[in-house]
Amino acid sequence: MPMEEYQKAMKIGLRENKEAEAKGRKPGLLVLPQEPEQLAYRRESLGLKEIPAHLIAGTCTALRADAFSPNFSPVLPPDTEFAIKWANLCKSHLEEGIRDPVKAVEYMNRYYIIEGHKRVSVLKYFGAVSVPGNVTRLVPFPSDAPEIQSYYEFLEFYRMTGQLCLVFRQPGLYARLMKAIGIEGNTEAWSVEESYAFRAFYHMFRAAFVKEFGEDADVSQAFLTYVEILGYQESVHKMPSEIGNDLVKLRQEIQSRLQQTESTLLLEDKVKTPLFSILRPTPSQIKVAFIHDSSTSRSRWVYNHEYGRYRMEQALQDQVETFSYEDMDTEEKAMEAIEDAIQKGAKMIFTTRSTLLMPSVKQAVNHPDIKILNCSLNTNYPSVRTYFPRLYGAKFIKGAIAGTLTQDGRIGYVTDYPTYGSIANINAFAQGARMVNANAKIYLEWSALQSGDGVERLHQQGIRYIDYRDRLGEYTDPIIGKIHNMALIQCKWGKMYQSIVRRVMNGSWKQENRENSAINYWWGMTQGVVNVQCSRRVSSGTRRLVNVLYEALRHDQLDPFYGTLVDQTGQIVWGDEVPRTAQQIMHMNWLSSLVEGRRPKLEEFTPKAQEMIQLQGLEGWGAT
Repeated sequence: MPMEEYQKAMKIGLRENKEAEAKGRKPGLLVLPQEPEQLAYRRESLGLKEIPAHLIAGTCTALRADAFSPNFSPVLPPDTEFAIKWANLCKSHLEEGIRDPVKAVEYMNRYYIIEGHKRVSVLKYFGAVSVPGNVTRLVPFPSDAPEIQSYYEFLEFYRMTGQLCLVFRQPGLYARLMKAIGIEGNTEAWSVEESYAFRAFYHMFRAAFVKEFGEDADVSQAFLTYVEILGYQESVHKMPSEIGNDLVKLRQEIQSRLQQTESTLLLEDKVKTPLFSILRPTPSQIKVAFIHDSSTSRSRWVYNHEYGRYRMEQALQDQVETFSYEDMDTEEKAMEAIEDAIQKGAKMIFTTRSTLLMPSVKQAVNHPDIKILNCSLNTNYPSVRTYFPRLYGAKFIKGAIAGTLTQDGRIGYVTDYPTYGSIANINAFAQGARMVNANAKIYLEWSALQSGDGVERLHQQGIRYIDYRDRLGEYTDPIIGKIHNMALIQCKWGKMYQSIVRRVMNGSWKQENRENSAINYWWGMTQGVVNVQCSRRVSSGTRRLVNVLYEALRHDQLDPFYGTLVDQTGQIVWGDEVPRTAQQIMHMNWLSSLVEGRRPKLEEFTPKAQEMIQLQGLEGWGAT
């Protein structure tokens, strides 16, 4: 019996070696790449640990490498002494279990066996989740390499949780996991019970995931996606069958993460009506719900969206019925509102603030037949679609207006925090101002800093014209706060809502699907969603200029980011030979040389702003 098991294991090993060769890899075990002293600057004894079997990568000595396949299956012939010892060890495992721990070195979350190769082989063959072993950790030299940075984040995660089973290779993911678990900022180590519950949950998740997606996929990334959407505390005690059912619901979300699928920006509001939709009867009425985090009486943002709802309902008349929920300012309230809207027959649901994104995703996963959209940009959740106005063209025009008004060339610009598209707005504003005024300089401030209001800091510098929250204001008397509005951006939410709802009504919604890619509607002047209105205080000549710029931008005859663009360090960022793509503009994370202002650190912003930055903030944004 044990020798028969050996022969089965050997066949697996030979097949694994052939698969490795076919992929251009060397057959046999991976060998620790260098001498331990060259790899690391410090050793740590971890003592006796349950080594995750899937992280046992190889051996510390090349002499053992050729006796096994890359996954520790034996490959030597059955008539060798090696095979006899393996079979005897197999018999011992079946009768009483393998009790002696192996000896291993851990380097960068990979485990290399010093003693006990055949024990590992037998335990892996029988599907052991972990292998007992005495572990010595080799701590790598600090480096800017992403994998090294991620490993140092792992060390902090391990200090708190004692977990070895979960591995990320990119920085920032352990922080996201700790936030999803609910231990962000906590310094207290987990209890034995908490540690055991996590490990049991992760191994059940891993088994269900491998069954659903395959062995080679990134289980850790999938686990992070799972707990971010469904919640750790809500899921930690689930049974394997429940986890498996959840993975079916989350397949699109997980595949999007594993394949690193970029979000799709839909810039045009043109969709052909499918032929079959012409032949089928038009639905008598569609119910659409709107969910807000504040109220019309307190928030201009909510008021504008409610007005857009009203305009959309008026345009579509008896084809649509709408209703709304206000003050859904927590995840629990938003989840309940979405559930209630579905129970009332809503087939489309708009959540009008990016803070409502996660409850939107969670409910979209649970209700795949309901169209749920969130008002945000560049969110990478294919279960929901997002929509947001493209404002940098309008900001370019307002910059030109400010450039004609300023006497000393100084213009203030205040924004809340760095999110996708917001830096493009700043730089476009600067481009517009410099186009009409060679002396124009933009002074940037942030309104959501803990140190106070950015507008007041600009007042103190004597800057008269300040753009803040889509309004260009003339601050004629800072002492009493007298402000004249010179220009403002108008977002026609009703037009946007009407166009999106029509996609469902005429059957063109499915045409825009992009497999596992998240869909983002990013519409601006060309689609008639964004406009700029001028005060009568602005001269007639400037108003004529605004009309010329608006028509040029609306017909794609003018690029706000024309010419060679230079950042604050004096480096050429973009040349003028190739037009910028929408993705490049949206991801813009550098400030123009025409802008005076700094890049604050995350911790300088208010707690609410930090939450928004972590949800929608730009990658690569930090202090300079």
